[in-house]
Amino acid sequence: MSESFDLNDLEHFTVGTIGPPGQRVFYLQAGVTGTLVTLKLEKQEVSALADHFAAVLREISEDPDAIEPEVDIGLIDPVEAEWTAGEFRFGYDPDADRMLLIITERPAQEEADDLATAQFRITRGQVAGFVNRARQVVASGRPPCRFCGAPLNDDGTWCPCFN
Repeated sequence: MSESFDLNDLEHFTVGTIGPPGQRVFYLQAGVTGTLVTLKLEKQEVSALADHFAAVLREISEDPDAIEPEVDIGLIDPVEAEWTAGEFRFGYDPDADRMLLIITERPAQEEADDLATAQFRITRGQVAGFVNRARQVVASGRPPCRFCGAPLNDDGTWCPCFN
């Protein structure tokens, strides 16, 4: 069974990649003094997280553009995933003014019991910084095909839909 995490008062909350476009691996990192959690994600999950967080900021903030994004320092080495993200759940604690992100481990085909979870309580500034960083990271990959939206090949010139 993988380790579970429950982190409050995050000092670090970011997303990043390792590898060249077309072969990148996406990671979410969260940390407090003495604990750094790294989880593996898919590109589409990073994009969906950014979209969801941006929508929540618009919903809970009178002026979401006035939120000062926390400065992002990128991934901290060593980047070693604890496990791969599976299910995402969200919440908001208005008393603490924190967003809650709960990620459940993706089960192996033969194991679906005792899945690990990671719970992160995130400030508005951390969320705004994450949204900015996630959008940059996703956009820095291979360009999309103008016809189907799928990533072009590694040199950016061809897509299977061209046939």
